[in-house]
Amino acid sequence: MKRILLLVLTNVLIVVVLGIVASLLGVNRYLTSNGLNLGLLLGYALLIGFGGAFISLLISKPMAKWSSGVQVIEQPQNADEAWIVETVRKFSEKAGIGMPEVGIFEGEPNAFATGAFKDSALVAVSTGLLAGMTREEVEAVIGHEVAHIANGDMVTMTLIQGVMNTFVVFLSRVIAYAVDSFLRKNDEQSSGPGMAYLITTILLDIVLGFAAAMVVAWFSRQREFRADAGAAQLMGRKQPMVNALARLGGMTPGELPKSVAAFGIAGGIGQLFSTHPPIEERIAALQKA
Repeated sequence: MKRILLLVLTNVLIVVVLGIVASLLGVNRYLTSNGLNLGLLLGYALLIGFGGAFISLLISKPMAKWSSGVQVIEQPQNADEAWIVETVRKFSEKAGIGMPEVGIFEGEPNAFATGAFKDSALVAVSTGLLAGMTREEVEAVIGHEVAHIANGDMVTMTLIQGVMNTFVVFLSRVIAYAVDSFLRKNDEQSSGPGMAYLITTILLDIVLGFAAAMVVAWFSRQREFRADAGAAQLMGRKQPMVNALARLGGMTPGELPKSVAAFGIAGGIGQLFSTHPPIEERIAALQKA
């Protein structure tokens, strides 16, 4: 709950800072004189930018269950399920978090953790992961996912995404309004933003959105290094996590739904937009830690 409050407070402060900077630079006077209400724009940027990310966080667990077809283990039906649940329980107690829900989903090798709160999260592993790895390697992967929860990565990533979204919404509209006003400065009969505003807003939403996605992906990659180290700490040694990563490097990871892709054990397309670092870099970082 503290992280949720911090998330809300941080995004509100971002909007306040944007307003102060705009006032100090005189941007607010220019925009107001040209018919743009800066206060309403800041409120809109907060609502759209942060609101969507916050709602995604709150519904992340049920969406992950639905989109991945996760079968939650209520009562273990066999020895494998009992071992998975016990492994999650052991690591959760060691990490000082509440026992997450535990589930299995059909698919190629992968695993993920999600949920808005540390004490009511979800850890899920795929059938492909269970079939393709040794128990020790699966244990390391589970430790990795529990470390994500203990580190509060779901809330952290939502915070970063919300801040980026807010900046994109605010800057694209401020710049678009300035461009539109400049192009129509001699048009005294016009009222309200014109076509240039609409076109510029759409273009800037796309361009700034790509830039924001690269920032979010960079933070995601740093968080993966921490989760790898967290798994090693939970297990008491590095080698099982190193082995699990090496094994994963020789597999084709299963594709996860977008809502949980950043919290899987592997995934991502392209270096700039990848949510996960290359396996080789993760192994090297873990061995040096």
